[in-house]
Amino acid sequence: MARAFVVLALGGTDPPGPAAPGRAPCRLLYARSFGDPPGDPSDSGDTARQRLRRKEQLLALARQVASQCRLLQASSGRLPSPQLPQRLEEPISLQDAPGGLFQLRPGDPFPERVTIAWISVLSLAFALVCDPRENLSLAEITLRRLTPRFLASLRLLGSGTDILLRPEVADRLLDRLLPHGRLLFLNECFLQALDREMGLKAAR
Repeated sequence: MARAFVVLALGGTDPPGPAAPGRAPCRLLYARSFGDPPGDPSDSGDTARQRLRRKEQLLALARQVASQCRLLQASSGRLPSPQLPQRLEEPISLQDAPGGLFQLRPGDPFPERVTIAWISVLSLAFALVCDPRENLSLAEITLRRLTPRFLASLRLLGSGTDILLRPEVADRLLDRLLPHGRLLFLNECFLQALDREMGLKAAR
């Protein structure tokens, strides 16, 4: 079972700010949670407080993912591209895209221990939050199937550094490929039919 899925811009070499001196902070582009929101029993029935708590959890998760991406990129000497290509519909190879797994202890930021599968492409990162008992190989495969299709749904805004994720497309992708947070074994015929249905030319 997946707990959440997030897409974030890693931040570049913009002027330093209070959150991350010398580097622009990461920016959460899209987030979706699955299942009942965990939290303090005192929040029961307080929808606004639950939403705020979930938002804080996902923002904390995004920072953790960005930190993992930067650590791996720094150790390999490969820095993220500061700009996205001018034509996002052109194929982008994911074969050498850095990625990995890491765990978060209970309370940091989720109340239970979770495992995070992540992948970084250009200046973006995609992450799947999973129960610790989940099939992690399937989680990584699912993430690598979701990532190119999310890339195909992005819209570039002007300069090549700012993008817009179409939420209606993102929601439909997750409804089909990760229904209610369940990880599925999907064959290529299904994926090709989905791409045709949604008019996507997904990178490989």
